[in-house]
Amino acid sequence: METPDQVRHHIIDSLMARHPEGADAAIVLWEKLATEVISVVGEGGFDSLYARSVFLSQPRFPWLAAGSSSPQAAHRFAPLKTSLAAQTPVQASEANRLLLTTFTDIVASLIGETLTTGILRSAWAMSQRTRTARS
Repeated sequence: METPDQVRHHIIDSLMARHPEGADAAIVLWEKLATEVISVVGEGGFDSLYARSVFLSQPRFPWLAAGSSSPQAAHRFAPLKTSLAAQTPVQASEANRLLLTTFTDIVASLIGETLTTGILRSAWAMSQRTRTARS
């Protein structure tokens, strides 16, 4: 039986395997996740958690850019998109996987595994089959 954090990490791994590599695909995932997380912690909360995740991921991927200084949510992920687009698809995918895992680890430590997993499933419209197979 998988632990709750293994379920969450499996969701991310499964999602990354199903979606094409590339900066545009990564940003779509982040935008969907941001919408759900913001509904729980607000924009400032999301931006702080995201910035912390980038900071924690930078030792492995120093080229990851920090968040935008723009107050407009539409530009929130512009630095990430630029950073990912400048890398090979494999490198960009690995960095995005680490960033997503780090972000969700932080969120789960604050609001719990059950709510975090629910947010991921809602954000990325996980099917019922995936839910029952891994829960």
